[in-house]
Amino acid sequence: MKNFFKNIGPGPLVAAAFIGPGTVTVCTIAGVNFGYALLWAMVLSILATIVLQEMAARLGIVSQKGLSEIIRSEIKNPIFRGFAIVLILSAIVIGNAAYEAGNISGGALGMQTLFGNPLIELGSLKLNVMSLSIGVVAFILLYIGNYKVLERALVFLVILMSLAFLTTAIITKPNLIEVLENIVLPKSPEGSILTIIGLIGTTVVPYNLFLHASLAKTKWKNKSDLSFAKKDTIIAVVLGGLVSMCIIISASAITDQEISNASDLAKGLEPLFGANAKYFLSIGLFAAGITSAITAPLAAAFVASGCLGWSADLKSNKFRAVWIFILGLGVVFSSIGFKSIEIIKFAQVANGLLLPIIAGFLLWVMNKSAVLGSYKNSKLQNVLGFAILLVTIFLGAKGILSVFKLI
Repeated sequence: MKNFFKNIGPGPLVAAAFIGPGTVTVCTIAGVNFGYALLWAMVLSILATIVLQEMAARLGIVSQKGLSEIIRSEIKNPIFRGFAIVLILSAIVIGNAAYEAGNISGGALGMQTLFGNPLIELGSLKLNVMSLSIGVVAFILLYIGNYKVLERALVFLVILMSLAFLTTAIITKPNLIEVLENIVLPKSPEGSILTIIGLIGTTVVPYNLFLHASLAKTKWKNKSDLSFAKKDTIIAVVLGGLVSMCIIISASAITDQEISNASDLAKGLEPLFGANAKYFLSIGLFAAGITSAITAPLAAAFVASGCLGWSADLKSNKFRAVWIFILGLGVVFSSIGFKSIEIIKFAQVANGLLLPIIAGFLLWVMNKSAVLGSYKNSKLQNVLGFAILLVTIFLGAKGILSVFKLI
């Protein structure tokens, strides 16, 4: 058991990254509108995430390079390489800056239920104290620059989040036979296709592939550690998926169709199950917000460092400058209530383009003996990878079309 805990690695950080307020909101809407019917979509998302994240971790350990570093070295054509670097920097760095306000706002929503909503007035500006508090906590953990401290803090928050959402789901007394039936039998009720795509899109995210490769090489230096990395990935992603499924199950207990986000879910559960459900949910939402508020700037810093050829040392000034910029923007936008809709739309388009490109590049490089030697993909891994690539192309096309209101 001691050896197991010693070898817990980047997996929980990856789970922490994909379960943010956006995931909580999408899962809430899925549960309220379609009950248990879309649980199978989460199972599909979990499997796809495990396949891609295992590849990213293996690439990081064997090559001892981050994914963005490998893109710089392996794409030989300068035009393609330049296009790939600009697209990645746009989607991950600018995109994470846009989403960071949402991460911090989500965590602040959880705290507001427990402690109220104090504001600081600076002239005509009203600053949200909870958003500032989350920003300070995230800043301290990232500035320490110690991977083990960061890892332990996020593992604790992921466990807290898991227990909170699991408890909320148990309080709702779900019908276990119906739950199991909807996990194994795919259904797509009328009007559910965009929600299905949303569930997959919030779980299989491009910045996690960069984050996982960079963190895996930081945690493990030997190829003999690949088995630990694989177990770490599977356990953490399954745990993250179970959290998402618990949110869907909790939301299924509510019949009010006005529920549209996580704070509405807390209010909707209160009359049914008392104040306790609201408090458990608030703790879960706080943990989801703060973990994503830490991992989004961290991923952006790894990506920028790899693309621009900087040191990826957590204590280097350039590395710190990137995450401080993104965290700072998120805190400011969240605390003054600024809605960065146009930036988020741009980020969605860039991510829609990026996910299939990165998944395709990952598959290409995972078959290169020059990079991975005998650790390259097996036939089964390639079949699964190409199936996921087709799904990411579909997701990317849908994301771009939906931003321009063409679907």
